[in-house]
Amino acid sequence: MLFDSLPFFIFLPIVISIYYLLPHKHRWVFLLVTSYFFYGSWKIEFLSLIVYSTTIDYFVALKIDNTSNKFKRKLFLWFSLISNFGVLFIFKYFNFFIGTRFFFRDFVEQHPKLEHLTTVLEYGIPVGISFYTFQTVSYTLDVYYGKVKPEKNIGKFALFVSYFPQLVSGPIERFSNLHQQIFKYHKLSYSNLSNGFRLIIYGLFVKMVIADNLAPLVDLVFSDPLAYSQLDNIIALLLFSLQIYADFNGYSLIAIGVAKLMGVNLMDNFKTPYFSISIKEFWSRWHISLSTWFRDYLYIPLGGNKVSYFRWLLNIMIIFIVSGIWHGANFTFIIWGTIHGLAYLIESIFTTKNKSNLKISPFILWFKTYIIINLAWVFFRSDSLSNAYLTLSRIVGNSPTLLSYQNISSIEKSTPSSINLNYFSNYSENLSKHLDINPTFIILIGLLIGFDFWIKKSRFDKKIATYSFTLRWLIYSLLLFCIMALSGADFYQFIYFQF
Repeated sequence: MLFDSLPFFIFLPIVISIYYLLPHKHRWVFLLVTSYFFYGSWKIEFLSLIVYSTTIDYFVALKIDNTSNKFKRKLFLWFSLISNFGVLFIFKYFNFFIGTRFFFRDFVEQHPKLEHLTTVLEYGIPVGISFYTFQTVSYTLDVYYGKVKPEKNIGKFALFVSYFPQLVSGPIERFSNLHQQIFKYHKLSYSNLSNGFRLIIYGLFVKMVIADNLAPLVDLVFSDPLAYSQLDNIIALLLFSLQIYADFNGYSLIAIGVAKLMGVNLMDNFKTPYFSISIKEFWSRWHISLSTWFRDYLYIPLGGNKVSYFRWLLNIMIIFIVSGIWHGANFTFIIWGTIHGLAYLIESIFTTKNKSNLKISPFILWFKTYIIINLAWVFFRSDSLSNAYLTLSRIVGNSPTLLSYQNISSIEKSTPSSINLNYFSNYSENLSKHLDINPTFIILIGLLIGFDFWIKKSRFDKKIATYSFTLRWLIYSLLLFCIMALSGADFYQFIYFQF
């Protein structure tokens, strides 16, 4: 069940109505059943994985809290970490790990039973497994470090893990923020309903009108970059940067809005990140729940910046590489994370050495940051290193060679079948396609950018609340018209569902 689907538009008002009609003491039970139904509507068999993670961390947290023995506490913690990340590894990374030439590809091909296991695991990555795994692990770590007390009711803890608005794509919530809110008594209020629907409407606009219209254009070029000109490849990359922002920000806004309808305040996940003038600032405004998770549960335990300089450099690179791996089982994501890590360190070194002497225009800093982010998006969007090589070659105007392409492909499972290898002989004369952009799309993109300039570091619901009734409803009418008349012709699943 997707946020931008008809079943969800039927599901949501029913849930909200029943929620407020029920006595307070029964609401959490209803939300738990609703959340499990919501997740089970994809593949009910994967619901068992959420139950597994919930059960493990519920009992582990109680054991950690009930003993003062340091060895036992650490043992229980490691049991939780291995259990959770073990499941994540099996379903998300196992095939990648054994399926490349760097590891055990030839061994797998010689052992039919192991190869059968890889086929079974290709059934699909459980939706949201990275999100709810990180959420439940953060709870166990918070209990271990004494930041929170464990929940004694397993059903209430299960609701924290599976709370449906943010279950499949975040924001990744902390126990200290979400748990108490879910079980508070929330009155039906105009403020919660109006702010919730504002966020939902704007989230649907950026997802259905912006992201879903850009998706087919981006797919055309990235599936066969050699068939398009240098300019078309550059345009497709810029469009993808807007698509992924609109897609993921749209989901986050809808999730925050749905929770707000029930009086729950989820954390912000985006704050107009493309206005950032550094990579550091970008990550303080992009996927905030993930970046703060890595800061609190990986960077600080590694020593943060309270270590030697070279150890700090290593800590930063670990954070960004792990962030890349979190996004997917592919070398492309590792390189994407590495690019961000190197850019972060270079900026930090340069800033430290030029604190007082050199004044750089904010526009130049913004432009530099935007270029780096977009070049890194090439690896994020490409389904293989070989495709990323072709796209980058076209973008910078170089001639990709068949030998380089084959060498890069050799470390991967297979060569992408969509690439016409005949293009390598004289690809400049075989540009058979042209990216055709509807002028309406340009207006819609301008509308998105205009909204971002208007919102700045605020949020749509908070910003629009400061305007008059008439102006607010003019904006609502514009958004609703766009959603009904200009949404993408094809249905596209939220990008971050695959993570």
